[in-house]
Amino acid sequence: MKYLLGIDCGTSGTKTVLFDERGNTIASASAEYPLYQVQNGYAEQEPTDWKNAMLKTVSQVIAKSGIDSANIAGIGLSGQMHGLVMLDGDGNVLRRSIIWCDQRTAKQVEKMNSLAGDKIAQISANPALTGWTAAKILWVMDNEPHIFEKCRHILLPKDYLRYVLTGELAAEVSDASGMQLLDVKNRCWSGELCQILGIDKDLLAPVYESCEVTGRVTKQAAELTGLKEGTIVVGGAGDNAAAALGTGVCRQGRAFTTIGTSGVVFAHTDKPLIDPAGRIHTCCAAVPGSWHVMGVTQAAGLSLRWFRDNFCGAEKEAAAQLGIDEYELMNREAQSVPIGSERLLYLPYLMGERTPHLDANARGVFFGLSALHTKKHMLRAVMEGVAFSLRDCVDIFKSTGVDISDMAACGGGAASPLWRSMLADLYGCEVKTVSSSEGPALGAAILASVGAGIYPSVEQACDAAVRPDKVCAPDSERAAAYEKVYALYKKLYPSLRQRFAELAQL
Repeated sequence: MKYLLGIDCGTSGTKTVLFDERGNTIASASAEYPLYQVQNGYAEQEPTDWKNAMLKTVSQVIAKSGIDSANIAGIGLSGQMHGLVMLDGDGNVLRRSIIWCDQRTAKQVEKMNSLAGDKIAQISANPALTGWTAAKILWVMDNEPHIFEKCRHILLPKDYLRYVLTGELAAEVSDASGMQLLDVKNRCWSGELCQILGIDKDLLAPVYESCEVTGRVTKQAAELTGLKEGTIVVGGAGDNAAAALGTGVCRQGRAFTTIGTSGVVFAHTDKPLIDPAGRIHTCCAAVPGSWHVMGVTQAAGLSLRWFRDNFCGAEKEAAAQLGIDEYELMNREAQSVPIGSERLLYLPYLMGERTPHLDANARGVFFGLSALHTKKHMLRAVMEGVAFSLRDCVDIFKSTGVDISDMAACGGGAASPLWRSMLADLYGCEVKTVSSSEGPALGAAILASVGAGIYPSVEQACDAAVRPDKVCAPDSERAAAYEKVYALYKKLYPSLRQRFAELAQL
């Protein structure tokens, strides 16, 4: 029996999972690390924290499993997209990574639009965005020239972990699509965009397809982890592209919703689709020769985590005494509140927003708060607000002709029966989970299985490793109740857009 290792570098922590050839979990381990927000709208992490978390969890998984690491046929990497990792000529990290949810780059986006205009969307398949990597590179150029002068290599978060494991500088198409420096249609770096923006293309690592072998575990990494020297490491994928494979979304017509730190609605497509209004994003899929479209709400699971950390101390204590997860208690409380939270709505814009508003100034709002409302009303409103934001994405997909008839769910939020029920009622279709809850890590391992030659294609590897589990069907009465609340929800952002801009100037 051969095994595959999937390593997922997320925002909250890194998770490493060992799978067998059929996608069954053998052992897993995770390690958390902090997020630094030195100013409103800023978000950074230490690449060294990612490195240490990976080394620790890989070692733990190998020890837990009891297998001979020589039987690990390959390693796949998944990670949070858009983060900027800058290395000097010796491979040393020059500064904290400016990560995906950072919104400091509004001026740099204006600069990109001034320099490149329509070419940005024509080549990168997306409008210039504050959270994506190119704008962050320009921000460092403009604000920290002393650091940029030392920069010799630019990597994404998971690609930095590849460098730690293999000593190789490499990128792959799905994650690179989110840098706004890739020619997404042709799946290669755009020399034209780099030249227009003044970014030396030589700073970028060679780009591969997601299932291609990009390097092998070095002697040093093997000694630190217990891996066997020479084990292959494939390109891997950005977290959403990897999660797609981990839920079986690898063919036309399949889609998934993930509720992690951010929330994503993602659909596979055989052709690159560009939304002229820039409301949804188009990237290369982890399946060679295909693409995906996705809508993103910045603060999905982050909204619930924020609420938990600031208002749910009692639930944490009770859960610890009962030996259950605090989120289970929070779900029970939210379940006791009727649809609409008794006229309380929540806008989940804690970190600005991407779909459908593209507004870095947007901020979270409780609308309709009264003396009637309790903590559990606010809790349900948070969950409903996230679901409404994801419904925004689905509406755009439908308007552009994207098929979303086959919808899977993954991420931490997918474990909530209440959240899955909300999505099914709002989408008007079944929402299913798969037997493995490992999403991105499984997707990364699936890519490794193709690179190792265990399966001849990504599609066949998905067929072998992904199996359906729970199915939640929509309910017409609940759906009708949600529609009334959603109609009001959609009116709130347009009413507040100018006020958000004024708030940002205070």
